[in-house]
Amino acid sequence: MARRRISDSERRSRIAVRHALAPAHRLAGVDAVTRAMTVLHATEAATVHLAVAARAEGITPEDVDSELYDARSVVKQLAMRRTLFVFPRDQLAAAWGSASARVAASERKRIAKAIVGAGIAPDGDAWLDAAREATLVRLAAGPATAAELRTELPELAGTVGGTTDKPYDRPVPVAPWVLTHLGLEGKVLRGRNAGHWRLNKPTWTTAEDWLGVVEPPLDEAAGYAALVRGWLTTFGPGTAADIQWWLGSTKTAVTRALADLGAVEVDLDDGSTGWVHPHDTDVGPVEPWAALLPTLDPTVMGWKSRGFYLDPAHVPHLFDTNGNAGTTAWWDGRIVGCWVQDEEGVVRLSLLEDVEPDGLAALEHEAHRLTAWLEGTVVGTVYSSRQMKHARLH
Repeated sequence: MARRRISDSERRSRIAVRHALAPAHRLAGVDAVTRAMTVLHATEAATVHLAVAARAEGITPEDVDSELYDARSVVKQLAMRRTLFVFPRDQLAAAWGSASARVAASERKRIAKAIVGAGIAPDGDAWLDAAREATLVRLAAGPATAAELRTELPELAGTVGGTTDKPYDRPVPVAPWVLTHLGLEGKVLRGRNAGHWRLNKPTWTTAEDWLGVVEPPLDEAAGYAALVRGWLTTFGPGTAADIQWWLGSTKTAVTRALADLGAVEVDLDDGSTGWVHPHDTDVGPVEPWAALLPTLDPTVMGWKSRGFYLDPAHVPHLFDTNGNAGTTAWWDGRIVGCWVQDEEGVVRLSLLEDVEPDGLAALEHEAHRLTAWLEGTVVGTVYSSRQMKHARLH
């Protein structure tokens, strides 16, 4: 029996439908958008809000904050590739038992070594354990920012670095490392944001205080299977290498998860083997659509191999050398450029290729839509691409 083939055209249609980017397929809530994407990138706070805005109608920045900090249907969690994401609440246990646990193990080694190297303590593991315990005791009395914890807890005192005259060598406080490690294990969580929605200024809290009943972490195999199930549903088809890159794990973990799920092999247009969920169904043709996506948007960061939606010649213009994507402008399932804002907050397009008149009109419509949604808020980014920098100067 011939193996199923999924063309690049259908893969682009799947982005339109499953990623809720085509106007006819947009969703109505923050939780729905997050589940559709499995997770939302949150390294830059504004990415969460802008990713939702691109995929939902009638949602304001305040609505996103309400789901994050009041309803708590979605929660920020450091996980795959030591990256901060927003997870649906009921998927936290999967991350805690797999991707987050993997990062926690490597972080412990890194922190312990740095503590000894900086002369803060002769035993880095013992220092970390004592700092963790002091932090948990303090947070049991109520939420606090990292700055407040540093002031109150001598166990969190100290900096690493800043011992040379190199411009990049600046002293780094160790307190956030402790919070990061506790967060990876699901002991503490990022609670209410202490600043504007476009900024990451978390107030830290215990998981019990934030969630009430805390589910125990899934075992490693079950956790990875749950994450890969989400990836297949959102991004499939894709190669095992795509999944391994997104998951930030090992080939062995991916192979086991695909087997546990009964994932199905398919042929892709570039000659590679892709994987889909066993209950995967085809997506029919979709009307041409336009979208403006934020820095590190989950769609752009979903695959290692992006040739089916991105001209390789555009990569150096839209990604930094570490593979971090800046803003992107999409027409009919392909990235055609990026977008920036002027000083008044107006969204402007910067295209890398000619787009037909209907496409240009649709992109301009999305620029007006996003400008109105932002209401004058100018969003900064530390991941500005070459094209974004160029656009701001012209």
